[in-house]
Amino acid sequence: MSDPALSQRFPLLRLAFRPFFLLGALFSVLAMLAWLAFWHGNLWITPYGGMLWWHQHEMLFGFASAVMTGFLLTAVQNWTGRPSLSGGPLLALVLLWLAARLLLAYAPMLPGWFLLLVDVAFLPLVAWVMGKRVVAARMWRNLLFVPVLLLLALANAMMHWGALQGDGLLIREAGHLTLFLITALMVLLGGRVIPFFTSRKLGVKQPEPRRIIELTSLGAIGAVVLLQTVITLSDVRANVLLTVLLVITASANAWRLARWQGWLSVREPLLWGLHVSYAFISLGLLMWAWQLFTGQRVETALHALAIGSIGTMMLAMMARVSLGHTGRVIRTLPGIGIALAGLLVAALLRSVWLVLFPQSSHWVYSAVIIIWCLSYLVFVLHYSVPLLSARPDGKNG
Repeated sequence: MSDPALSQRFPLLRLAFRPFFLLGALFSVLAMLAWLAFWHGNLWITPYGGMLWWHQHEMLFGFASAVMTGFLLTAVQNWTGRPSLSGGPLLALVLLWLAARLLLAYAPMLPGWFLLLVDVAFLPLVAWVMGKRVVAARMWRNLLFVPVLLLLALANAMMHWGALQGDGLLIREAGHLTLFLITALMVLLGGRVIPFFTSRKLGVKQPEPRRIIELTSLGAIGAVVLLQTVITLSDVRANVLLTVLLVITASANAWRLARWQGWLSVREPLLWGLHVSYAFISLGLLMWAWQLFTGQRVETALHALAIGSIGTMMLAMMARVSLGHTGRVIRTLPGIGIALAGLLVAALLRSVWLVLFPQSSHWVYSAVIIIWCLSYLVFVLHYSVPLLSARPDGKNG
């Protein structure tokens, strides 16, 4: 499904990583600046669902979904050997994503069901594009990404339904389901790419996966997602069971990470960014388990995952993939290491620091937002030209 003439004329439309990485990064900066303005008493926009709903929804289904789409629709071409979306069809998918962002921000007066349909349609289309290629190539292990994308679409619909019904509990649980699903994707992808990238860059032997660790890591996060899905769609409240599953998931993934020799990557920001962001999966899930067990709000644990794991891993992956797939030497560009380190500091401030010093929340919120914006602006400044330009080696992609 491609349009060679259009993609040759506009390199941005040659593969999905190009528009979705660039627009996702830009959108995250604009969305966070709008959130900063709101936090300081200024309203730049009056979005659908209110600012709190909009902030959590758009960082998950605006920013994160765009980056995941860019990565998966690019990776599926490598996995299957079949051309992925490009040209006109890719432009249509980008415009659908962009339409949802604009309508939710600037057209809250439109019917809620219409906004739901426009926004929720995106991820099922991504799942269909990906699934079609995986099935055609009979690469069944990659089919697992399709139900994850469809569950993300369901969680998105539940967030919208919660806004329509004024059901704050449904919005919260659907948001938690979304975070666990994105975490599951990072566990799936991290296990494939982090040890491989580390081995390839440093010239060390890639450790052989241990079946018990792999099954526990993947099975436990799958169980967390399944239980949270039940919680979101019903009146079931299973905090004790969820706490146990979160501890198992955190422990298994910490054990898994320890085998990837991350300490060898101390001089390679694009590598240690991936390793440390994966470590934040365990930190965030352990914090979540503790806060559930003690009856606290899980807000700080949530941000350990959202910033330390999702935000940092996505920046590191985009920085690497954007160079490799545009035919450039894979190296850490100036400022990228500082940007990654900044996100990790922001994550610690927004999670561990606020647990210890909750009275400092006002300045911490502002500092974290500013750090995020600066970190992603570094990416935009370095990568806009490569993402908008044809490959220097003349190849397509």
